[in-house]
Amino acid sequence: MYRSQQLVSIVIPVFNEEDGIGLLREKLLNLKNLLAEDFDLEFVFVDDGSSDHTVEGLKAEFATTNVPVQIVEHGTNQGVGAAFRNGFKHCKGEFICTIDADCTYSPEGLKSLLTALAVTGADIAVASPYHPNGGVEGVPWWRLALSRRCSALYRWASPLKLYTYTSIFRAYRAEVVRNVPFGGNGFVSAAEILLAAGRQGYRVTEVPMVLRARSIGRSKMKVLRTIASHLRMLAGFVAGSPSPGLTTQVQPEKQFSESNQIAPGKARSVGEI
Repeated sequence: MYRSQQLVSIVIPVFNEEDGIGLLREKLLNLKNLLAEDFDLEFVFVDDGSSDHTVEGLKAEFATTNVPVQIVEHGTNQGVGAAFRNGFKHCKGEFICTIDADCTYSPEGLKSLLTALAVTGADIAVASPYHPNGGVEGVPWWRLALSRRCSALYRWASPLKLYTYTSIFRAYRAEVVRNVPFGGNGFVSAAEILLAAGRQGYRVTEVPMVLRARSIGRSKMKVLRTIASHLRMLAGFVAGSPSPGLTTQVQPEKQFSESNQIAPGKARSVGEI
């Protein structure tokens, strides 16, 4: 069918987020209205093994939004990087955006990221709270310290001289997602994608933005594991690995029959709503 507007796919990893789904719906519908003149949207949720009623809440809240919605479900918790990898496989858009389900960055900020791609000609636009014109509000000191120190180390080691490497609030041209492999399953995948994309010659631009503390629920980041992953990533990059976190071959997603007979623990798509 003919489509006059470009399609933007928005990938949203979720893990035990049932209490925040109403706020997320409100923010995403505000974004839909902001982009209506230039873009069509699709939402790709990846439930990363939630043990609450996140999936049921998504189905209920997004059934009447007039936006194509897919829910990809992991049988077990695999991490935000794995959620992105599986979510990307389901995207149909010319642009692919990734956001935090907790709205620590307001989803409406994606308009600024998409504008930055158009104005600068860059391939990736990254929200940057550590840019001189960005900001941080109410974020726990340990998260702020971890992110700032990681960004300083990446800036030292990488030819990509950015202020922020760890933000997952981004907009990509679809070509980047198709061509840049990454192996990290956790939050470290955010930096890995940038390093691997930079080595392939893709251009990155930063957009100053405010990072705010989440108002509902709690962070799912495992701090010590995340620190160790960043250190391994940096060591691999300095050693010259083309994609420092890609230590094992990423297997293609298993195809399932329409009957959805799925073994426990496998990634599954529960279809469009």
